[in-house]
Amino acid sequence: MRAGFESAVEINDIEASKRMAIIAQNAQWFEDNSPIDAKYKKTNVVGITYKVVNVVMEGGDMAPSTAIGVNLPNAEWIREKHGSKSVSLGNIVDAYNKDNSGGLLEEFCWDEAQVKRAKAHSQLAAKLHTALHEVIGHASGKMNNGITKDNLGQYGSTLEEARADLVALYYIMDKKLVDIGIIPSLEVGMAEYDDYIRNGMMVQLRRLQAGENIEEDHMRNRQMIAQWVYEEGKKDNVIEKKIRDGKTFFVINDYEKLRSLFGRLLNIIQTVKSTGNEAEGKRLVETYGVKVNTNLHTEVLKRTKVLDIAAYRGFIQPRLTPVIVNGVITDIKIDYSESFAEQMLRYSKTYNFLPLVN
Repeated sequence: MRAGFESAVEINDIEASKRMAIIAQNAQWFEDNSPIDAKYKKTNVVGITYKVVNVVMEGGDMAPSTAIGVNLPNAEWIREKHGSKSVSLGNIVDAYNKDNSGGLLEEFCWDEAQVKRAKAHSQLAAKLHTALHEVIGHASGKMNNGITKDNLGQYGSTLEEARADLVALYYIMDKKLVDIGIIPSLEVGMAEYDDYIRNGMMVQLRRLQAGENIEEDHMRNRQMIAQWVYEEGKKDNVIEKKIRDGKTFFVINDYEKLRSLFGRLLNIIQTVKSTGNEAEGKRLVETYGVKVNTNLHTEVLKRTKVLDIAAYRGFIQPRLTPVIVNGVITDIKIDYSESFAEQMLRYSKTYNFLPLVN
């Protein structure tokens, strides 16, 4: 067995939480209208809570590279009986979205229309994808009696993240979101589809060294989904592989058919999870999510090297100093004067007594 530790000091974003609460309030509608088999749907979705927070400081596996959302508990039976709690890290999402990644959009988008759509809608699309993933995705579906995520072995985490992503992808192009005032138009969903396919098929490969396979669960999940819908949609040219000036692009030609493919794969993975079908789960992950196209990987590394941007981003944790007046803490001074390198060297010196546990 292995364990990880995550910690965050946070401040509730009350207004943002109110705006997004409508997603949790419609959880039963999302469950009822899901494309999964009816026998795996929850008849009574209970106990879903969702809030947006701004993190002040993070530790453990939350730092220096951080998640953008957290969903608890991990135990499936608790989710089904009592519900689940989702937290979106609002200022982290904002930080990622405001970083234009040094020209990645211009390098990997097929045309200016894609770039404009991304710049206009990607921030809202990313926040909504996170909310749907955490609040609806992880809370949806139910297991057969006696089945737990352990039945899926080492593939359980990848398949669970894929399931939650597919819920988000399926609903982010649903007119219901326009009707309840979450998005202004389906252009938001189209921007998310563009980004997801672009990232899953190509951009995320910049995180790997030449010759490596994909090992991380979220990366496996994204490639598995993108590769599966690309292959399944070939006969209808749903996603087209285009070459221009020696550079590869993946262009979505039919967003509605792509949504239908996301729904089909969601049903497949929900069935795999609900029945504990490890063999089918393994086939999906190993076929679509692990192996990397060597030529495509080489191309991505070459194209991103020119941009000179890091594949991962880390966050500087502030130095917090209490202001004490007459024995009472009246304020907290927040100091961001350290560089990232200085922070990490200080951590190494100050906390080197902490054991590393395998």
